[in-house]
Amino acid sequence: QVQLVESGGGLVQAGGSLRLSCAASGRTFSSYVMGWFRQAPGKEREFVAGINKSGERTYYADSVKGRFTISRDNAKNTVYLQMNSLKPEDTAVYYCAGGPFELGYEYSYYYDYWGQGTQVTVSS
Repeated sequence: QVQLVESGGGLVQAGGSLRLSCAASGRTFSSYVMGWFRQAPGKEREFVAGINKSGERTYYADSVKGRFTISRDNAKNTVYLQMNSLKPEDTAVYYCAGGPFELGYEYSYYYDYWGQGTQVTVSS
């Protein structure tokens, strides 16, 4: 069992930056691929970024490529999402997720564990 707790959300102006963190419980964090998803009001949850178990490979949605960076620190059981050049359309609840398979990063059904989410609001 893995428990995930996100932090770092908040209100920021367009063009600003935020860094989300997701702390995982347990001793097997490095056995999981990690992903970030987001859900805006009235919209379906969508993939944002994913990272493999070692942190060597990363994947991004086209909408955030070049602006967001996912990273992980396996010694600290934490995955991060650095978000730069934020836009109002980035406003959403952001969730981190963990899963065992190094494939299908953009598909939510590959992830077994989910955090409770953290709100990111970007004002124009």
